[in-house]
Amino acid sequence: MTLLDLWLSRSIPMCLLLQSLVLMALCFPSASMCPKGCSCLRDPHLHGLNVTCSHSSLKEIPSNLPGDTVLLRLDHNQIGAVPEKAFHELKRLRELNLSYNAVETLGEDAFSGIDGTLQVLDLSHNYITNVHKNAFTKLRARIIVHDNPWHCECALQQGTGGVAHNHEVASRVICGSSELFDLEGRPVMAVDTDLCILAKRTTDYAMLVTMFGWFAMVISYVVYYVRQNQEDARRHLEYLKSLPSKPKKPDEADDISTVV
Repeated sequence: MTLLDLWLSRSIPMCLLLQSLVLMALCFPSASMCPKGCSCLRDPHLHGLNVTCSHSSLKEIPSNLPGDTVLLRLDHNQIGAVPEKAFHELKRLRELNLSYNAVETLGEDAFSGIDGTLQVLDLSHNYITNVHKNAFTKLRARIIVHDNPWHCECALQQGTGGVAHNHEVASRVICGSSELFDLEGRPVMAVDTDLCILAKRTTDYAMLVTMFGWFAMVISYVVYYVRQNQEDARRHLEYLKSLPSKPKKPDEADDISTVV
């Protein structure tokens, strides 16, 4: 066997092994890149990672999500909040599933950074009652929001305006409660009344009632103070009148007789 044959017999298997390792590195991210409790698989069609963290007993959104995540499943966990800019680094995220969690409210920048790429956002089966009025403004994704105990008020009515491009989705925001009047069971988009105007009127009435209450308290105190002073003055005067007159001394009577 010549040296060339010997070199080829050793180099070809080595090249194949290196090629296999490169392919594995491209198809499967390293364990350090994938959050604990999640699985990360590369999607050759979407040129990114499918990250699945379902049923992982997560109480918060993982902070070390790969930047090339295109599909993120966080459903069936115990996540109670979506921090501001929680997905800001996921510039290629197309689908986000947060269903069956314990999210109660959404801030203005909850989905900041993914508004240009996100296509599907699933928030169903949570405990969401309130959202910032601009939470959905920049999103153009299909937003799934059913089975949440929405509290119908001004911010929610403004917030659903951000998904008005998908009327079918927005119409599934069903009022679970309302402080203004009974809207339970009605879609917030079906409410013709401007809840913001009603909220302002309610606030104005509350301020007026509060101011009237304070004014009445001040007047009552002034009246009580004046009457109390009058009563004290009357008692003091009666006390002075009840005092016996001071008798004259004998020396004073003699002095008066001498002068006469």
